[in-house]
Amino acid sequence: MVNIAFIGAGSTVFAKNLLTDILSFPELSGSTIRLMDIDAERLRTSEIVAHKVAATLGAKPAITATTDRRKALDGADYAINMIQVGGYRPATVVDFEAPKKYGLRQTIADTLGIGGIMRALRTIPVLLSIARDMEELCPDVYFLNYVNPMAMNCWAMSRASRIKTVGLCHSVQGTAMQLARDIGVPVAEIDYLCAGINHMAFYLKFAHHGADLYPRIRQVVAEGRVPDWNRVRYEVFQRLGYFVAESSEHFAEYVPWFIKRDRPDLVEQYHIPLDEYIRRCEAQIAGWERLRVEYQSDQPIDLKRSHEYGSLIIHSIVTGQPRTIYGNLRNDGLIDNLPPDCCVEVPCAVDARGWHPQKIGRLPPQLAALIQTNVNVQALTVEAALSRRRDHVYHAAMLDPHTAAELSLDQITALVDDLLEAHGDWIPPFQPA
Repeated sequence: MVNIAFIGAGSTVFAKNLLTDILSFPELSGSTIRLMDIDAERLRTSEIVAHKVAATLGAKPAITATTDRRKALDGADYAINMIQVGGYRPATVVDFEAPKKYGLRQTIADTLGIGGIMRALRTIPVLLSIARDMEELCPDVYFLNYVNPMAMNCWAMSRASRIKTVGLCHSVQGTAMQLARDIGVPVAEIDYLCAGINHMAFYLKFAHHGADLYPRIRQVVAEGRVPDWNRVRYEVFQRLGYFVAESSEHFAEYVPWFIKRDRPDLVEQYHIPLDEYIRRCEAQIAGWERLRVEYQSDQPIDLKRSHEYGSLIIHSIVTGQPRTIYGNLRNDGLIDNLPPDCCVEVPCAVDARGWHPQKIGRLPPQLAALIQTNVNVQALTVEAALSRRRDHVYHAAMLDPHTAAELSLDQITALVDDLLEAHGDWIPPFQPA
């Protein structure tokens, strides 16, 4: 029987989707499911949802719920991580509000930028604590990480733990579906190859029956059919020649070109939704009570498979059925013109022996150069988190493309100090200077 631990299972909607994916497979329908969260109330809702998912699918898993992480991990074959350290309040709000005082605006703030740096600093120590538990309680576990900042989290895990870890995102397959709609080609018929780092991976190939589809994507631009919400990515595509597999709202804050205090016209021109993550969180919080009542009622639950990779990985390892997914893991020569120790996103074959990343070779030089600007920030943030050196936090912020384009060195230092003070105990103390 397969033993699967959900760490952060109070993320009820996401847990519901993953449970639906997993229990839809007959070979996994009798799995042991251990739901764990530090929020007992949300955990209880997720437990109810898990039983409803199982009943709807006719599956018979063994479901337990606990606030004890070690109990959930003991003997686990797979651990799915979906925590958010610090939650919406106070941590995420601080990540947005403190930079605003300096004129620094963000959209999502969970991957790079000053918000991504802070999220990494409060998340990596918790991940390493989980890793220590896994090394003791389930050393052969497969750790499936869904938590951002993906690249920094997985980079830290690869340096500080021997646990088999892969970072999972839906941007590659999600963007492929969006592009397929834009050009009118069924996504199931598209053959693509994507590589880079998480949220900055590019389609090196996008083809239909051997024919290059990039001319069709350029035609979207020529015919004025670029969706307003996707203008940043199409602009970058025209400049670099390759399409990036991350949303425009995300990508706008990884580069210095689109969000500028002295150019508000750019925000309007490219339809950049500043404070988008804050709006999403507020909407989810406002709707949670209604959703909680619905989930805990006798109403039938609506289920459909997601396009997340987690269940596919588990099913392939359990059954040996080969598949290809996109994963985030240590470079180790997979992309020749990126640092060997950074975390890259590449296609991975999956079978009974686990995941096997595909060697890509060299990226086009303009892509590698752009990606390196983000890798620099990731490297320094990971170093700060592992060495507990505060100066590397300043260094990471100084080299962040968006932050550096907007603020002076004195402002960056003051902003970092403000953020670290505001986060308090959410970020462990640094070594004395």
